[in-house]
Amino acid sequence: MPSLSSTRSAAARARLTGRTHTALPRLRVPVSAYVVDCAVYVDGRRLPGRWTHDDAVAEVRGRGEGFVWIGLHEPTDEQITGIADIFGLHELAVEDAVHAHQRPKLERFDDTLFMVLKTVRYVGHAEPRTATEIVETGEVMVFLGRDFVVTVRHGQHCALRDVRRKLEADPEQLALGPAAVLHAIADHVVDSYLEVTEAIEDDIDEMEGEVFNPRSAMDAEQIYVMKREVLELRRAVTPLVAPVRKLAEGYSALVPHEVRSYFRNVDDHLSTVAERVAGFDELLTTLVDAILTKHTMQSNKDMRKITAYAALISVPTMIAGIYGMNFDVMPETKWPFGYPAVLIVIALICVVLYRNFRKNQWL
Repeated sequence: MPSLSSTRSAAARARLTGRTHTALPRLRVPVSAYVVDCAVYVDGRRLPGRWTHDDAVAEVRGRGEGFVWIGLHEPTDEQITGIADIFGLHELAVEDAVHAHQRPKLERFDDTLFMVLKTVRYVGHAEPRTATEIVETGEVMVFLGRDFVVTVRHGQHCALRDVRRKLEADPEQLALGPAAVLHAIADHVVDSYLEVTEAIEDDIDEMEGEVFNPRSAMDAEQIYVMKREVLELRRAVTPLVAPVRKLAEGYSALVPHEVRSYFRNVDDHLSTVAERVAGFDELLTTLVDAILTKHTMQSNKDMRKITAYAALISVPTMIAGIYGMNFDVMPETKWPFGYPAVLIVIALICVVLYRNFRKNQWL
């Protein structure tokens, strides 16, 4: 029997569309299509078998120990509703997890923590000056409770399969509970930051060499592309510093003391990444200024050359113009050697000017 809310929604849609006939049934995608993995862990070990989220929760709460880890990939509102109801996830956090494009943050809703992390991936390219995209971003949202972890991923490059496999190979770490999963995810994301910053550092070093190469084709637009990509990385890294530090300092009882020390290590690595990214931004700004200065100096050099050649041309032009006025009384017009003498004077003046321009590095 349809609920009152669904009946009202259908009636409202009918009023808006002006249609009163019965709508065709809508095809529903099963929750399993969005669930990457669902597992039950007791004493740090994964229980055998395939689990639905209902059965997994019932098993853990029936035992009174262990926890559930459910991984989702880009679910819809409809698909996450059942899981949200079972675990008591806050509707605002669920909305953020579905629609993504969130800023890295940490929020507390009653007895649940909600954390958003931006994932990054370095996009390979032939050389920095031909790249249009260097950093690709995604998102991982984590719901953390007393006996569950729900992860929601957006993007193709931020799979947590390796994280899960690594934790399952270390039962002692996994026995620390859901907070150990949150730490492993945060550590994995921050490690990817380190890898990306190292790759970007190599690109910036190559750009720096190109900027100060006299015959380089590097221009400011190419540096702006890199600066924009570094800004994308900065948006992922900088806002995450405060949430990780909160977890390291005992923000919630859901993160036991044993796990906080691990978060302090993540905080240290994240601070290192944040400092690197800030340094990249300053260096790229310096490179932009350097290349603009280089172009200005080249323009000034070209203008000096043009001015010098114009001065050399103006001497014979002026003398020839004076003698071309065809007056009867002109200096040395009746002298047989007047014409060669004028040419010699023109040549001497041009040589003197040329030597002076060369001495002053105008030519």
